[in-house]
Amino acid sequence: MGPRSRESRTGAVQSTNDSSALSKSSLAARGYVQDAFTAFLVPGTARRAPLIHRGYYVRARAVGHCVRAFLERTCAPPDAPRAQILSLGAGSDSLYFRLKTAGYLARAAVWEVDYPDVARCKANRISETPELCALTGSFQVGDPASALCFESLDYRILGLDLRQLERLDQALATAGLDTASPTLLLAEAVLTYLEPDRAAALIAWASQRFPNAVFVIYEQMKPQDAFGQFMLHHFQQLNSPLHGLDHFPDVEAQRRRFLQAGWTACSAMDMNEFYRRFLPAEERRRMENLEPFDEFEEWHLKCAHYFILAASTGDTLSQTLMFPPSEPFPWVDPVSPSGVLPASVVTSDTQGSNLKRYGHASVLLCPDIILSAGGFGEQEGRHCRVSKLHLLSKHCDFEWKGSQICSHGTEVQWDGRLYHTMTRLSDTQILVLGGRLSPVSPALGFLQLHFCKGEDNSPENLKVTLTKAGPKDSTLSCWRHSATEVSYQNQKYLFVYGGRSVLEPVLSDWHFLQVETMAWVKIPVEGEAPEARHSHSACCWQGGVLIAGGLGASEEPLNSVLFLRPISCGFLWESIDIQPPITPRYSHTAHVLNGKLLLVGGVWIHSSSVPGVTVINLTTGLSSEYQIDTTYVPWPLMLHNHTSILLPEEQQLLLLGGGGNCFSFGTYFNPHPVTLDLSSL
Repeated sequence: MGPRSRESRTGAVQSTNDSSALSKSSLAARGYVQDAFTAFLVPGTARRAPLIHRGYYVRARAVGHCVRAFLERTCAPPDAPRAQILSLGAGSDSLYFRLKTAGYLARAAVWEVDYPDVARCKANRISETPELCALTGSFQVGDPASALCFESLDYRILGLDLRQLERLDQALATAGLDTASPTLLLAEAVLTYLEPDRAAALIAWASQRFPNAVFVIYEQMKPQDAFGQFMLHHFQQLNSPLHGLDHFPDVEAQRRRFLQAGWTACSAMDMNEFYRRFLPAEERRRMENLEPFDEFEEWHLKCAHYFILAASTGDTLSQTLMFPPSEPFPWVDPVSPSGVLPASVVTSDTQGSNLKRYGHASVLLCPDIILSAGGFGEQEGRHCRVSKLHLLSKHCDFEWKGSQICSHGTEVQWDGRLYHTMTRLSDTQILVLGGRLSPVSPALGFLQLHFCKGEDNSPENLKVTLTKAGPKDSTLSCWRHSATEVSYQNQKYLFVYGGRSVLEPVLSDWHFLQVETMAWVKIPVEGEAPEARHSHSACCWQGGVLIAGGLGASEEPLNSVLFLRPISCGFLWESIDIQPPITPRYSHTAHVLNGKLLLVGGVWIHSSSVPGVTVINLTTGLSSEYQIDTTYVPWPLMLHNHTSILLPEEQQLLLLGGGGNCFSFGTYFNPHPVTLDLSSL
């Protein structure tokens, strides 16, 4: 790499600090963390999305947990030597000022290292801000030619390149860092921006130079799956690629990395595990209620792709210091797959590719026409709540082709709802229930889609009209629910179950809608009611409904499979015993094929693998896992927020849309409809 390329890469990495600093400032402004100092250190302001806030919140809590544990352990003995925190790649972080205000630095000091430009800029901002100078006490700003940019009694900022280890070592020694003292080395999203050999040298140098130390890192992992691939692509586009993830793709590989580099003990976990094990339930509820939020899939996926690690040297600082024993996280070991289901692109025509959306609904109108409506996606070159309907139709050459249509000849237009349900009433009618416009705006009222074929009877000339429908006395104002057709006393009903609303984060309600009269009716339901959930799956079976998975009241995935069984006087809730138990999941789809329940995709947090297709034999209760072979799919397949259509005669499953707003990396849409070959089942 030439000097100019290196300078460009360095500038790109520095820009990640600017973006991160603005996110931390927004985090504090919304009350997620207490931090009155970041706003002084960061020029400008930005209002981040709730998903970004959650991501930076769990990062702040994980790092803060480790820092406090280190200081409480090392500063407690009255005769203990002065402790040190060495923050590598500190950027605009306000750690020193937060610790000073909280009284943690009576017998400790903070050292920070970053690129010279970043360090010098921070030193100048501190020296020009009276509120910050009041905390540092008497200080000196270093000579421009010196690596030491700022120095006070308990705070030093050095401008150095972490890749130049010999100079780093000399500068720290000259500035008075005592390598024999208890030291916490902290690197938040730093090592991954270094070339692998440079990062390895830094880890080894630290283990050799600090005999009584803890090294805490927070960074990315799991590059192989779809979310990880999109994450890598994002940083590549920023000209700050993530290094080493292929060699250290998970927490176990990261642990081995540090142990082999000379650290005597090491603990690591992903952020889903940290969030569940080390944050009290009361604090989790406080955070979860700060802002309207409805991007659970990306929240859990982001947490699955970042980890916190603490490695230690010396007898004093054992690995239990950072993460003492607590309630274990219920990890589920991946079951050996029973087989592989090949995936392939359904259609390559441009209109077929226009089904780039998530949070939509799809329905098989007739054997050769599939309609998808709503959701968030691409339309006319921009990302928005999609108003156009999408048709996927099979032609005489047995090829599926896509087209987009608008509602015709009516004042009622598609209102932009997502996370709704659609139910086929007949060859020409579809009923739309629920959905939302935003996490605080439910989509009120039912919609009915009426279809009329053109004179040539071709799908492209299909005309659609929208009308308001539904009961006069009640409005369904939920989303992420399910609506499933059931039969009672020889009449058709829709069983509407679960979901969430503006007032209730998760619902346990159910309702019966008589299809013929479009009226809510009461039908007796016996048995123990299941726990509240949303983003579950529901499908018809033997006149009743199979409910699987979902996200529960504590924002934790569920693994129960329930059957709403028809009985003579109504229905009965039954729990189906599955062996081995399925991994808790949500945001999946489900179908029954040949007496087997198929759970397709979704999101889970209790397994290191990626959800494929879980197959449950409804007669024996035995479950098995099938992987999805995406070799012939042009871009990694994200199987959440998608829809699926079962084609039993063809032994195929069509996967339509899917994706999400992937943390700060951007919005992702599956670019093509995909088919799964189920013949091996």
